[in-house]
Amino acid sequence: MFKPDRNKAKPGDIIEFEQNGILVQGEVLPSKTTNSIVADISGIKGYEKLNHGYMNTVVSHKSYRIIDQTYDAVRETDLGSVYG
Repeated sequence: MFKPDRNKAKPGDIIEFEQNGILVQGEVLPSKTTNSIVADISGIKGYEKLNHGYMNTVVSHKSYRIIDQTYDAVRETDLGSVYG
């Protein structure tokens, strides 16, 4: 049985979710949705049949788990003084 997690995905993250009894992976796209994310599923074989020909799908925050997170370079950057 598929178990989603409680983490919220950011654009660029790879998520996994269940759609029509099939586990699907997709990349999170930038969007202004608040209770869900938009995922690009064009990388999976047969997405046309699974998602009626569309390469993007909307997934509720309650229905996916994060497989791979993007590296956030801003968090790792030393933001010291510009004067040295």
